[in-house]
Order: sequence, then structure tokens, then C-alpha cells
Amino acid sequence: MLTLALNILDIVQNSIRAKASEISVDIIESKKTDLLEIGVGDNGKGMPEELLSKVTDPFVTTRTTRKIGMGLPLFKYQANLAGGDLSIESGEGKGTRVKVTFILGHVDRQPLGDIAGVMTILMSANPEISFLYSHKTDNGDYRFSSVETKEYLGIKNFNDSHLLMDIKEMINENLKDIGVSDLN
Repeated sequence: MLTLALNILDIVQNSIRAKASEISVDIIESKKTDLLEIGVGDNGKGMPEELLSKVTDPFVTTRTTRKIGMGLPLFKYQANLAGGDLSIESGEGKGTRVKVTFILGHVDRQPLGDIAGVMTILMSANPEISFLYSHKTDNGDYRFSSVETKEYLGIKNFNDSHLLMDIKEMINENLKDIGVSDLN
């Protein structure tokens, strides 16, 4: 995957398959500490301990359509290349939390990419799921809630393409305001 946003999309798809009704994407980046942290959490069905211990092995997957699961192993590999790591907390019936860290200035760290586009696609394709996106930098923080936005606008879903473009633009503007630089 060329950007971290695409890895995030893949991990969120796991949450959707796990029947999550609430999914959070949290990003913390600090030039002061030279650290980038990405967290994806959900209230889905969670994983049994046996699967959790093997889930970063590409030859372990719960999918029946293919025998290889590359999402988590690839994300872990990319984190390791950039001086970081991946950890997972999960329990059956308790949901899952994936945390990935990177050295922010590492030459092998991929750019964040189009995170606003990823979030708008996820919200429009999954109107029944509550998405919360937060991003914190040394210059401030930004938070976007699909539930709060739908309530404010008086809508049930994000099915208007003009509205989605406006939301994507708003997210990008807010991210630029807090100093996020490697967006697409």
C-alpha cells in the first residue's frame, strides 16, 4: 500500500466485518517527539486469544475467500521498517484496538495520504456505523464525528456527493490548520 490511509482503510474494513457499530480512528503526530501513532478501535465481536496471538502472520486469516491475510502483517512490516511497531488488544465480545507507531521523520515511513477521502468513503458506504476520527499534532487537534455531523445536518446518511466533497474539504482544511503536511 502506498499510503498509511489505505492501511487504515483495510483495518477499518476488518472492524466492519467484525460487526462493529462504533469505529474510531485516532492519529497523533508529534515533530517534537518524532512519533506518529495510529489507532483504530471498534466495538465489534473481537478475537479469541488463539487468533490474537497469530493475527500478524500473513498465513492466518478468518476469511474463507482466500488463505492469506495481508492487512495487519503488512501494516506491522511497514511500521517496523520505519522504526515502529504494531500492537493489538482484543477480546471476544469486547472489540479490538490496533495501535501502530512510526518514527515520524523516518525515511521509510509512508505518507499519511488521503485520510479525509478514506473517512468520507467509509461514512458514505456504512451509514449505520458511528465513525469518530481524531487527529492531534503539536499545533492542535481536530475531531470529526459522523453521528454529530448527521444530527447537525438533520440527515440519516452521507449519500449526497456534493456534501461528501464538502466534508472531505472541511476535514483537509482542519488538518492543514493543525499542521498535518503529508496529505494527498
